[in-house]
This record gives sequence, structure tokens and C-alpha cells, in this order.
Amino acid sequence: MGKSLLARVPAPVKLGVPVAAGLLAAACGSAVASPSHGSQSSGAQASGSHSSAATTGTVIASHAGSGGTFLTDGGRSVYLWNADAMNKSNCSGACAGAWPPVMATGKVTAAHGVKPSDLGTIARSGGGKQVTYNGHPLYFFAGDSGPGQTNGQGSDSFGAKWWLVAPSGSQITAADTAASASAPMSSSGSNSSASGSWG
Repeated sequence: MGKSLLARVPAPVKLGVPVAAGLLAAACGSAVASPSHGSQSSGAQASGSHSSAATTGTVIASHAGSGGTFLTDGGRSVYLWNADAMNKSNCSGACAGAWPPVMATGKVTAAHGVKPSDLGTIARSGGGKQVTYNGHPLYFFAGDSGPGQTNGQGSDSFGAKWWLVAPSGSQITAADTAASASAPMSSSGSNSSASGSWG
């Protein structure tokens, strides 16, 4: 009786079952591979790569530069602007084109000496949430073409100074060189000339 039932099943169905099973096994295999990719991303997160930010959200970390240790997102330097107010961005339009806000994607997390309690977000007038640190809205600089570059440090574009941000939340006013990724930092880790004022 089992043979007669099998004989009545159309040939395309008989051929389709093994193909569907193979596709299902392949899909399950790639799903199983995803967690190991995720664990590699967490390793990449430690180095501040862009792939970790895409996988886990915005990760604010720190980087040792010649002028002191400063905050980064995905390896890119982040800045504060002296024209901003506490938890309020005054940079929009052309300003935001030159100094793109650090936008929150997924969960905003801290790494490498960054204080989670100092992280926050504010609403942008055009939509989305901008990441803040110790009340400072954070920005990238369009003139930084790669991780660790600090070409915006000390700029006074749009009428006020732009500074790197220390893990303490204060501005770093000391000069920093773009090629200082391997420059040794003083053992005290001090950020001379750092100031937390909004004035």
C-alpha cells in the first residue's frame, strides 16, 4: 500500500522534497554560523571597528592620542562644540554637514574607559537621536577620512571651537596629531588644558 501511495505522488514533488531539504539545511547552517560571526564582532568591537557598531549599535570607546585620550565611535574621533548648551545641539544645516552628529543606532554602549553613566541621547530637530557624553552633544568631523584622525581639533568653524572629548567628559584643548595612534601617553593619562565648562 505504501508503494501505491508513493506512485501517486507527482515526479516534481518527489524531486522537490530533497531540494527543499537541502535549502533548509543550508539556511540552518548559515544561521548557526551567525553567532560565531557575532563573537568575532565583539572582538572587533574591542578594536573599535565599524562592523561592531553596525552589529551591536553605537559604541563609544576611547583612543590614546598625543594630546590625551579621547572618545571615538567606530574608531572615528568625536568632538564637542563650545556653541552647544547642556544636552542641546546648536549645529544644524551646513554646520551638521561639516560636523555630522554622532547618531544613536541600536543600543548606545561604552567601552575602554568610557563611563556608561555619562552616555545619553537628545532628539535632533530633523529626527533621530544624537549621542551625548556628560551632556555634550557629540559630532564627527567630515575632514577626518579615517579612524584616529583628529583634523578637526581646535577648529573654530561656525563661530566656536571644536574639541576632542576626554573620557572624563571634559574638552581636550591640547594639540593632537593625526598620525599619533601609536604615540605613548603619559602614565598619568592627563589631558592637560582640559576644561568642562560650557562657557
